[in-house]
Amino acid sequence: MSQFLTEYQMNFWKRILRPAFAATIQMVLITTLFGALLGFLIAVVLLVTGKDGIRPNRFIYGVFSFIVNVIRSFPFLILMIFLLPFTKFVAGTSIGVKAAVVPLIVSAAAFIAKLIENAMKEVDKGLIEAMRSFGISEAQVVFRVMLSEAMPSVVSGIILAMVSILGCTAMAGAMGAGGIGSVAVTYGYQKFNTPVMVLTAVILIVFVEIIEWIGRWVYRKLK
Repeated sequence: MSQFLTEYQMNFWKRILRPAFAATIQMVLITTLFGALLGFLIAVVLLVTGKDGIRPNRFIYGVFSFIVNVIRSFPFLILMIFLLPFTKFVAGTSIGVKAAVVPLIVSAAAFIAKLIENAMKEVDKGLIEAMRSFGISEAQVVFRVMLSEAMPSVVSGIILAMVSILGCTAMAGAMGAGGIGSVAVTYGYQKFNTPVMVLTAVILIVFVEIIEWIGRWVYRKLK
């Protein structure tokens, strides 16, 4: 009996848990990378075209701000359903990791954009004016002054976003995206298997702790 349980546990790890583990890591890393890049671009647009920005433009700022706020107002599960046609157009499928990263990136980009915008807004305006008096370009003000000064806060924001993304991957699992969330629902909740539920919860907690530890280490290095 004990040998059977051991073989079952090994098979469960090899066939179910290990691929789910890899899928979750894949979704988190891809979403964080592309969400941060897209979010940064949106944040720069918001920062530059805002009321106190370098090139104020109420129309452009209003459009981008509205889109970001609309996306952020959607619960992720509802956003996934709402974006299904777009997801299928972009990824060619509506299930699996490839499909999950589309709404994940959209959601993460909006969240990260606001975090980066707020972090860069906190940069001392006196420093910005002093650097502009030296004749540096507007692009240098944004990328070499504001971004450089706000980098520790930006990193903290991205780490916070990664924890949120991890939670969203668990929800995506309930929609057929795979990953730890899918294991928790399919093999834990639906089969009333408490050990699997506990195991998936522990894995997610460990993920969060690792992300937080990396974030604190990077933050200390940038300070």
